[in-house]
Amino acid sequence: MSLCCGVECVVILGFARWVWKRCTYISGNDSANWTLASPEEFEPIPRMCRLVLAVYEPDLHNPQFIPQHGFRINPDWVIKRVTYEQTQGRAPPYVIYTDHENKEIVLAVRGLNLYKESDYKTLLDNRLGMQMFDGGFVHHGLMKSAVWLLNEEGETLKRLWEESREEYDMVFAGHSLGSGVVALLTVIAVNHRDKLGGIPREKIRCYAMAPARCMSLNLAVKYADVIHSVILQDDFLPRTATPLEDIFKSIFCLPCLLLLVCLRDTFIPEGRKLRDSRRFYAPGRMYHIVERRFCRCGRFPPEVRTAIPVDGRFEHIVLSCNATSDHGIIWIERESEKALQKMKEIDSGTITTPPKVQKLERMQTIEKEHRDALERAVSLNIPHAVTTPDVEPLKDNRTEPSLSEGVQASQFKSTSTGRKTNWDEVVKNLFKKGESGHLVLNKEVSAPTHDISVGQPS
Repeated sequence: MSLCCGVECVVILGFARWVWKRCTYISGNDSANWTLASPEEFEPIPRMCRLVLAVYEPDLHNPQFIPQHGFRINPDWVIKRVTYEQTQGRAPPYVIYTDHENKEIVLAVRGLNLYKESDYKTLLDNRLGMQMFDGGFVHHGLMKSAVWLLNEEGETLKRLWEESREEYDMVFAGHSLGSGVVALLTVIAVNHRDKLGGIPREKIRCYAMAPARCMSLNLAVKYADVIHSVILQDDFLPRTATPLEDIFKSIFCLPCLLLLVCLRDTFIPEGRKLRDSRRFYAPGRMYHIVERRFCRCGRFPPEVRTAIPVDGRFEHIVLSCNATSDHGIIWIERESEKALQKMKEIDSGTITTPPKVQKLERMQTIEKEHRDALERAVSLNIPHAVTTPDVEPLKDNRTEPSLSEGVQASQFKSTSTGRKTNWDEVVKNLFKKGESGHLVLNKEVSAPTHDISVGQPS
């Protein structure tokens, strides 16, 4: 009897300890050892948030829902605005905007619409291990939307970039559902820059606000030089390893589901998570906006921490009443603007080196962090991890356009004027059916510098 009582006490104490640790776990612990972001690298993020918010407005000349600090957008620079009726459910609504002030061509995609069946179809169009790409796994439905977007707007983006005398950056921005679409669109575009006029890799950027987990860990780290994920404090979506299709098919309420996921993940070893190539992660470099503290009321001046984590990449669900509100693009825009102003104030008061030198030093640090993350992924035996992002600089500091379909960029430019690029063919022609009947990489037509694969493994 006494032995049973002792065992019960141990179990109760152990469970009480686990409950205490989970309930007192705060999101700031995830990024406690990260470096603070600089104003230069963080400056585009509030602007991208405002462009995503602009997608919700039917008329930017007479906006109905104005952000706290205004849109600060020139409506005359909007090249195209596409609604649900025009996309026919194949992708969320989006705008194409030419920012002449910052020399950027921006494609901004809105987030999930809870009242649109087509958005749910995109989320549910996936199964574990269904879609392979570039040596990893990606979300099938989001990949289809990304390919559709490139089919529709690839020529427009290419034309705008060429009209800018090849000086402007090409930026993709999205929130929630849209963040997954633009992240995978960026991965495709980076691998096929020749189809966008040969734009250099360093001129392509992606900003994923409240990002969905849409790609395996090796891809999330590999493309951290072009994809930037922005997470506000306790946001649930980047932390929820449960596939998106399971979240929205669940009969439980979201807080109940998060609690169940939290219980399940407690008993999964970290090494097992890292070795599962089908497990999705939030993409790219992470920017974590922290504004609340443990056992403190109210919001504090936000600070932004950044890193390219490999292990411990937002793996813990935060049991917080703000887990869903922190997912809203309105709050992300508001807090990111506050954080940027705070960074500028601190930077102006403590600056000791010329701005150009400071910016160059930060760029070198960012490049080193990416190399270190790639090496860390290899050392942890992450499936299909690579030590370099397969970028070879040319003498003029540009990057060589990739090869696809066995055709060099110079050949493409001479023949592409006659017809529109079909991005489905660009992806599909890289593969052939193997003896088993599954799609495998066609080495005869693919570029030696890219390991791209798409298929449905058994």
